[in-house]
Amino acid sequence: MFANYLIGLREGLEAALVVSILIAYLIKSGRGDRLRPIWAGVGAAVALSLAFGALLTFTSSQLSFQAQEFFGGALSIIAVGFVTWMIFWMRRAARQLSASLRSRVEAAVSVGAGALALTAAIAVGREGLETSLFLWAAIQASGQTTQPVIGASLGLLSAVALSYLIYRGALRIDLARFFTWTGAALIVVAAGVLAAGVHDLQEAAVLPGLNSLAFDVSDTIAPNSWYGALLRGLLNFTPVTTWAQAIVWVLYVSVVAALFFRPSTSSRRTPRSTPQPSTR
Repeated sequence: MFANYLIGLREGLEAALVVSILIAYLIKSGRGDRLRPIWAGVGAAVALSLAFGALLTFTSSQLSFQAQEFFGGALSIIAVGFVTWMIFWMRRAARQLSASLRSRVEAAVSVGAGALALTAAIAVGREGLETSLFLWAAIQASGQTTQPVIGASLGLLSAVALSYLIYRGALRIDLARFFTWTGAALIVVAAGVLAAGVHDLQEAAVLPGLNSLAFDVSDTIAPNSWYGALLRGLLNFTPVTTWAQAIVWVLYVSVVAALFFRPSTSSRRTPRSTPQPSTR
């Protein structure tokens, strides 16, 4: 539940910030009568995201077991790719997010109501589609339906509440630090979903090594125990793990974490050259 809460919180906060900046700009510029297209765009984006999630669920249920495993494994890997891109994009853009959004709002206002609706729909729809895809992959990996949905819903509600408090000036958040720490947590979550996707592809006989186990601790950590469910929910940890799953998990975490925490080029300071004494 916590992993999906993070997904809902991060994706929801970005979308909610976009909408709040749109609304704040229109109200402060005396264009409060143009709010209706924004809400229309938000509603269309939410409906599209829900329809996408329903389509994924319906499509997978009509497939054979082997096809379901292939479908789930492939979409899990795609979902990890989207989340990885989102982690790095938000880390880089968090500091300039407000300024870049305001420039897009100004351009949309100058075009008209249709552009405003489209701006809101794209902002919310992109995050909604990513959330639907990653949530579906998390449900496939954990084998649970209720808890991931509850976690993501709570994350989205928290994002809306935080965005409202920021909009009202009652709360200030260091977005760069917030997205850095949540991004670090999501690296571990995404690694678990990636490993689960690899296992699905092994079940579908697309990848070899299904019976080549790195470890089997099912006697110590029972999958049906509360701590087994907790580890699976937080980290997608499975007591029976193949070598391919273990290798992919370690490689993803080590490579992505190293790139994520690498100092940005803008923060690297070039040392000043020490003036040489005159030879005269």
